[in-house]
Amino acid sequence: MRPYDAFLLISFGGPEGEDEVIPFLENVTRGRNIPRERLAEVGEHYFLFGGVSPINQQCRDLIAAITDDFSANGIDLPVYWGNRFWAPMLTDTLAAMRDDGVRRVLALPTSAYCNWSSRTAYEEDIARARAALGEDAPEVDLIRPFYDHPGFVEPLVEHTLASLDALPEDQRRGARLLFSAHSIPMAMAQESGGPGQGFGPAGAYGAQLAEVARLVVDRLDREYPFEVVYQSRSGPPSQPWLEPDVNDRMEELAAEGVPAVVVVPHGFVSDHMEVKFDLDVEARETAQKLGIGYERALSPGTHPAFVSMVTDLVREYTGGKEPRKLGALPRCAGCDC
Repeated sequence: MRPYDAFLLISFGGPEGEDEVIPFLENVTRGRNIPRERLAEVGEHYFLFGGVSPINQQCRDLIAAITDDFSANGIDLPVYWGNRFWAPMLTDTLAAMRDDGVRRVLALPTSAYCNWSSRTAYEEDIARARAALGEDAPEVDLIRPFYDHPGFVEPLVEHTLASLDALPEDQRRGARLLFSAHSIPMAMAQESGGPGQGFGPAGAYGAQLAEVARLVVDRLDREYPFEVVYQSRSGPPSQPWLEPDVNDRMEELAAEGVPAVVVVPHGFVSDHMEVKFDLDVEARETAQKLGIGYERALSPGTHPAFVSMVTDLVREYTGGKEPRKLGALPRCAGCDC
């Protein structure tokens, strides 16, 4: 038994008005020497949506659903929310928890996989926030990567089927499934999961993404050709990142005669800005230019199975419940997955 006083959802954060866009992007890129013109370019993505990222409202909706599910299942933990890059900031949330008398916290990151940006960076931000608060800062345990939990996979199956059904029948028969995730530098990918774990050239991150794609396709009503693609690359051209890019791959598939694609954003928990712009705007425009059919599946979001997964994960840590996992990938070093 590991007693906890509260549950904490940790997310990325995002602007909720045009005046917040550039300050938010400055927070995200601080210390990385990103040119101002690049910030302005990315800022235009947000301005297309009135300067409002959907991620904060998605977190509010998820928190409301988690709170209700905790109550229905007898979990007596108050639910808090802190962001890494925009209000409510993680340090402020931990300070509020401390003032509320919270001493031990169980936290869920809004990222399902194992790599520096989706796991280690959260741990480092927690450490910085606790250091800023001093000795009376609450202790925080981060819940394991949950990419292979049924509650993450099942919504992707349902949403993939719905997108396939949205295609005309003649396109559906020859459709290609493209499972899309955020690209990261190849060196970062190779280091994910720890050395000597047998994950392959793209490390634990690439192996886990491939495993989730397989788990989803195995549960569909028929076999579809599928592959993992990447999006949202932001590094310099000289630095190798995970490929292929979703737009480049669609061009190749169109040249091969593939009539349609269904893009499944399995690398993401919710339909935040990198889904709404990179897939709903940019990739859709690519498909239209190529003359191929295009559907984009929803991410897990607040699907009931995903919400129930959060309750299930909390019980792993508070009641010693046996972890629910699909597939058989090796464990990541130091990730408790």
